[in-house]
Amino acid sequence: MGGATLRRRDDGALELRVNGVFVMDDVETSSEQALARTVIDLGAREILVGGLGLGYTLRSLLASPQASRVIVAELHPEIVGWMRDGTIPGADLLADERTQVTVGDVRDVVAAQAPASLDAIVLDVDNGPDFLVHDANAEVYGAGFVGVCASRLRPGGTLCVWTMAPSASLTASLNAALTDVREAAFDVRLQGRDERYWIVSGTRRDDVATAD
Repeated sequence: MGGATLRRRDDGALELRVNGVFVMDDVETSSEQALARTVIDLGAREILVGGLGLGYTLRSLLASPQASRVIVAELHPEIVGWMRDGTIPGADLLADERTQVTVGDVRDVVAAQAPASLDAIVLDVDNGPDFLVHDANAEVYGAGFVGVCASRLRPGGTLCVWTMAPSASLTASLNAALTDVREAAFDVRLQGRDERYWIVSGTRRDDVATAD
């Protein structure tokens, strides 16, 4: 499995690639910030974020005094190291007493949480089910893991998933364990191109089992 790399582009932007694939830069970050706003606007206080990236979702969450605890799962230790040493801006985010960073697979980190202990889970660990950076991440978008996420949410809790494009299989996975499933589009300008990213979200159903 390929690791993460950083590069400074000719336009001055800082770009993050994983396994050789572009995942984000520090110019167009609106959809990452929208992930945070979505769950904050719904009242979330204790939140798990899958994917640290360049830190824009985490920064937006911590900007709200409402956020009382933010667990971050990041697969690549080098990304956490770059943020700690200042290569990526954000050492202040990791030093915030509300932040808990765990280096590991988001599936393991979510499974390790107590049932019904989170207000929201936010997943931005890949480019979406149809544009995978790591083939193994296909399971992140499947009904099995979505069900685990649902079991870790409190009643009324929200799961939000970032994706490059809408996906019928992803929507079906959310519908299996969540209610009020929605797809929200965000128009972005990426390196001179008009693109559209998506956030797919849903609310934990009342009948989801929370006991392991």
